Amino acid sequence: MKKIEKLFEKIFSNASKAVLPLPPGMYQSNPENSPHKMHLRLEADGSGILIIDAKTALHLNKTAAEFAYYLVHGASKETTLSQIENRYSVKRDQLEEDYQRLMETIQTLSSTEDLDPEGFFYVDRLNPYSQNLSAPYRLDIALTYRQNEEAEKDTTPANRVKRELLNEEWILILKKAWDAGIPHVVFTGGEPTLRPDLPELMASAEANGQITGLLTDGFRLTDPGYLHELLQTGLDHIMITLDPGEDQSWEAVLDTIKEDIYLTVHLTIMNDSAEEYRSVIDRLISMGVKNLSLSSIQAELLDTVKYCGEYATIHGLSLVWDLPVPYSHFNPISAEYRGEEMVSGAGNAWLYLEPDGDVLPTQGVIKPLGNMLMDPWEKIWSNPLRKSALDK
Repeated sequence: MKKIEKLFEKIFSNASKAVLPLPPGMYQSNPENSPHKMHLRLEADGSGILIIDAKTALHLNKTAAEFAYYLVHGASKETTLSQIENRYSVKRDQLEEDYQRLMETIQTLSSTEDLDPEGFFYVDRLNPYSQNLSAPYRLDIALTYRQNEEAEKDTTPANRVKRELLNEEWILILKKAWDAGIPHVVFTGGEPTLRPDLPELMASAEANGQITGLLTDGFRLTDPGYLHELLQTGLDHIMITLDPGEDQSWEAVLDTIKEDIYLTVHLTIMNDSAEEYRSVIDRLISMGVKNLSLSSIQAELLDTVKYCGEYATIHGLSLVWDLPVPYSHFNPISAEYRGEEMVSGAGNAWLYLEPDGDVLPTQGVIKPLGNMLMDPWEKIWSNPLRKSALDK
């Protein structure tokens, strides 16, 4: 502990004069100093993201990121408060209050079942998506564009890819993403459960330290053995795209909600029958669903999307709009910001990988930035097409 304190004193001996930002990069806690596995990604502007036990990412403002920096280095509370007090003109009692709140938040998150994959500490949920980031927060990985026979056809651009990457190639990509500082991956498609190696890929991401999610039609989740195999890999959250007219789709929701996993149900608005969708939402509520995602591919249905979002919120559901979903062009957030400039994470807070490893700014924006398997990460992230996609 003395060595840590001396190191901080040396680094920040003149910090109160210049208030230099902490060095950006990835930092990992020492298991000997913490009961939790923590990774901290610091941005150049001083904000950060703390990955706790590879199951949730806590977005932090500058002060909270500094607390986390000392925390992952094993510094004591006194050392942490003293260093930050020396760096800023902040009252000690305010620092102690903020420090205690962060510690309580970490403790709560580490012990909470059905945990939201993202949390926000003194940060508005929309703000992180507009920052100039060193790497995205999330990678949406379309493992395959194949679909179950029951699925609506021609909803994925299967003709865009010549082959699906092999298991070992995806494992290399997952490690490359982690080394780039990407803490969160979501397996999507097509239907990702058609890949027999899906559990192995989830386990590989978990071993890296990444938060893992799954977007699925849910049909295979009605097999208890398969569902438990996925859960045992360390899978952190699931989104089921609900087909209200398909009994097996409802069964998938019912089976999954019984498990210790954060579940979101996605509902695609296909017509303007508010009464029909109220009935679907009511049924989801009666089943115990707590998180709902809504979207449509038709701009003329945006008012219906907005109505359903308001109805769901009034009845206690949380709206999730920033996970990848089919038909994600129009959602309650875009309805709320209609006619105004809207904060979007596409090409910045998240990127999308096709089954052959090509990188797109987001699902549906066909502007390849490179190939995640073949190209250096720095070349992909600095591609001017990424910036032009953000301006659209």
